[in-house]
Amino acid sequence: MKGLLRNFWPYLAIIGPGIITSTVDNDASGIATYSVAGAQFGFSLIWTLIPITLLLIVIQEMVARMAVVTGKGLADLIREEFGVKLTLIILVGLFIANLSTTVAEFAGMAAAGELLGISRYIVVPLCALIIWLFIVRSNYKTVEKIFLVLILFYGLYVISGFLAKPDWGEVGRQAIMPSIKFTSSYWFVLVAVVGTSVTPWMQFYLQSSIVEKGLKIEHFKITRWDIIIGSVITSIVALFIIVSAASAVNTEGAVSVENVAKALEPVAGRFASTVFAFGFFMAAFLGAWIVPLSTAYFITEGIGFESGINKSIHEAPQFYILLGTTLFIAAGIILIPGVPLIPIILISQVINALLLPIVLLLVLILINNKRIMKNHSNTKLMNIISVTVLFALVAMGVILVITSFGAG
Repeated sequence: MKGLLRNFWPYLAIIGPGIITSTVDNDASGIATYSVAGAQFGFSLIWTLIPITLLLIVIQEMVARMAVVTGKGLADLIREEFGVKLTLIILVGLFIANLSTTVAEFAGMAAAGELLGISRYIVVPLCALIIWLFIVRSNYKTVEKIFLVLILFYGLYVISGFLAKPDWGEVGRQAIMPSIKFTSSYWFVLVAVVGTSVTPWMQFYLQSSIVEKGLKIEHFKITRWDIIIGSVITSIVALFIIVSAASAVNTEGAVSVENVAKALEPVAGRFASTVFAFGFFMAAFLGAWIVPLSTAYFITEGIGFESGINKSIHEAPQFYILLGTTLFIAAGIILIPGVPLIPIILISQVINALLLPIVLLLVLILINNKRIMKNHSNTKLMNIISVTVLFALVAMGVILVITSFGAG
């Protein structure tokens, strides 16, 4: 037994970035978007989770491969290969999307805290301060361990999904033979689901975290499994969130995570309602760590400053200033009375969905550059799959624009 553990431990030491990046994408924005999808359209959007899982694996595999081969972050490579002007344009778009997402994380903590009987004026500033202090005083290994522990709380959504007692036969049917609707509202939410499941910030965070962890090409087989496991987990969690919302709420009107949590009580009992609310709080809390970290990573790398949790505040001042600025601006915004949560979340996810094809195109160009990737560039099959994914993402954006201006 000791020998088995001794041989298995090196594998556990490599796992982390893939599982964390994928799973944490089910943050406050993700949970709110999946809740809207389930409440407004029942199980009819569950089918999207199958291609989303494959999409996650394909994109993140390429990003991880670039990380272990080059030892550089994605923003760093984009700046070196495409120049400062293009890099700055992308960084501005990503910063807007990430700030909106971080606002949504704190809004999620505020809403969940109030459902659990704690004022937002206590929860929001306290959580912002805790995140800031932990990151400033820790190194990458410590922060990664905290993330892996917090991820366990996503299991609460599996519990709430079973407690809601859905029609599992109908869930299976909608996954295989979905009832697709060609309306602006359906496609808006569909694009938002893709936008919250596969985001540009994930790719920047994943590549930076692999580099900071010090993983090399010899670790890549395990890293690939890390990505596959993380992608499957995130889709399973998303499935149970949609199932919970669809079982508790059935409306074409406005809906929120708070509505879903409250609606679960008469359907599945107060325990299910509390579990859903607490899961929402923990997901938002974890997201408020990682999204600002991603922002600090890609901006400092893109401009050429020192970055990383392993560096002290004196070694990488710009990194920590950006991190703190994103955290405290987002926390401050959500303390303003009457800030609309759901529009902020959905719009930020649609921005992510529209930015993703641009980021993926740059990744494809980089991954096929043999000067950078040497013998580890894409195969023809991988390029065919990646280009198909790229065209599908562009098509979804076009459909969103057309249906938004058409009759609903």
